[in-house]
Amino acid sequence: MVKAKIARRSNLSRVWKVLRGNPTTLVGVVIVSVFIILIAFGPLIALHSPTEQDMSIRLKPPSSEHPLGTDQFGRDILSRIIIGSRNVGAVASLGTAIAVLAGLALGMISGYVGGIVDDVIMRLLEVMMAIPGILLAMLILFSLGSSMLNVILVVGFVYTPVVSRVVRSVVLDYKTRQFVEAAKLRGESVFYILAKEILPNVLPHLAVEASMRFVYSIFLVASLGFLGLGVQPPHPDWGLMLNEARYHYYLAPWALLFPAGAIAILTVGVGFVSDGLRKMLLPGGVSNE
Repeated sequence: MVKAKIARRSNLSRVWKVLRGNPTTLVGVVIVSVFIILIAFGPLIALHSPTEQDMSIRLKPPSSEHPLGTDQFGRDILSRIIIGSRNVGAVASLGTAIAVLAGLALGMISGYVGGIVDDVIMRLLEVMMAIPGILLAMLILFSLGSSMLNVILVVGFVYTPVVSRVVRSVVLDYKTRQFVEAAKLRGESVFYILAKEILPNVLPHLAVEASMRFVYSIFLVASLGFLGLGVQPPHPDWGLMLNEARYHYYLAPWALLFPAGAIAILTVGVGFVSDGLRKMLLPGGVSNE
């Protein structure tokens, strides 16, 4: 118990040291924390219904009643951004989680087994990576149809190859280390070696890569929403809000700028956190990007 408390204090001290020495990381933590609060308590924070229409106040500029103005249907933009953060957070997070888990499994198997298994897996993943992510996502969604579940699966499918390659490179490095050879000599099973000897060394790299994939997932989800392949109206979605507002940019620039600003702020914040994770978990290492 005492050792556990000391270890926790040591970890917290290390985290605080990173935050104190990297103001940008601290800013990123604040931004992500605000984003998490919006996801958790959005319906309580929103001033208005995100789908309620009032044509008498359409395209109104920011005011005390509507701090970020209204859109072409008289809907409160601030409330739509707040509630829309749930869609972005859920889709990007779940999609990233699928990519990380699938990429971890494929990368571990490919890197450790090697041989023809490695060749087959890597060639298939390279074929997927040869197609631009947004184009691959569009092709799949055109075939399956637009829904939140399909977008989540597409995000996971698109970024699985990148995660797999990162995991594979780490496994290739560690599988020839002495502690792995010692485990083989003890007669340990492949599952034991992967789970107990190699996986702990993969996790820091995986955490950094997962944070970077989350940044790209936000962009992909917003892009698909802009193209009309994401969450469908009238549900609030940041990309969809940009698509709807672009026709009224000269009359109501706030309807376009505020959702775009939300996407930019969130991606920058997550990027800052990712950079902090890299410095904390991979000191002296290079980015996997």
